[in-house]
Amino acid sequence: MADDIPFNKTLDLAPDTVDEVVPGLRRVMANNPSPFTFKGTMSYIVGRGKVAIVDPGPDDPAHIGALLDAVRNETVTAIFVTHTHRDHSPAVPAVKAATGATVYAEGPHCAARPLHIGEANRLDASADRDFRPDVALKDGEVVTGDGWTVEAVTTPGHTANHMAFAFRERNFLFSGDHVMGWATSIVAPPDGAMSDYMTSLDKLTRRSESVYFPGHGPAIEDAGRFVHYYILHRKAREASILHRLRKSAADIPTIVRASYIGLDPRLTGAAGLSVLAHLEDLVTRGIVATDGAPAIDGVYRLAD
Repeated sequence: MADDIPFNKTLDLAPDTVDEVVPGLRRVMANNPSPFTFKGTMSYIVGRGKVAIVDPGPDDPAHIGALLDAVRNETVTAIFVTHTHRDHSPAVPAVKAATGATVYAEGPHCAARPLHIGEANRLDASADRDFRPDVALKDGEVVTGDGWTVEAVTTPGHTANHMAFAFRERNFLFSGDHVMGWATSIVAPPDGAMSDYMTSLDKLTRRSESVYFPGHGPAIEDAGRFVHYYILHRKAREASILHRLRKSAADIPTIVRASYIGLDPRLTGAAGLSVLAHLEDLVTRGIVATDGAPAIDGVYRLAD
């Protein structure tokens, strides 16, 4: 089903090297390739002289060193963090210590909803629980620097504290993991929530940014059109889940097998959590029923 989105998996970029992707914007990719991170996590450097960094990345000395080398003899005044997964924010303490920059983000890591029994470990597995911004931004707040203006755009869904950042002078958006050009974003409860995610996608359709720079993969051109593809994909995934449930009640592994044909086995767990996110939304809307709260090991059926 993901082939309904015009993905771009072309990225000729060596890890931990500086690339000026467009004038006034540099990127450094961490050497952390995986089925979830593509070729690595992107850190961005905005401006020249007095600069901002978006997503310092994982706690990897080689990447931190490369990022600091890239801004040698410059002043880093701001660090922006899109969200607190371990491949995006753990480098913040080292970069802040070296630069003295002010750290901006939506807030610390948190669950999208109250936790069920046994979910705390899953929340912590991918989360940077130690992160605290110096300044917690609200939607629409603006941070200015030398030649750049960055607007906070709350985009919960992938995580509850996900925030994109608009680079106003260039009409760019740093989209984090909310929208990526190489693959769909994972929405995995209790970190994220599908209802929030869809609302955030709809929010982006009303914005003017034409190019997105995501947390993984190449830049996204014609970004507004691409977001519409993302929305259509999620609606098709929901329709696939409901199609399976019209046959009979089913658990999540059964729905995954029916809905994700040709899935990389390494992504089976993530697919299950994404289905759970859809089912949580469908139960809330009264379309699907289950006994008790929606859970990864639950059995689901169409509501009466």
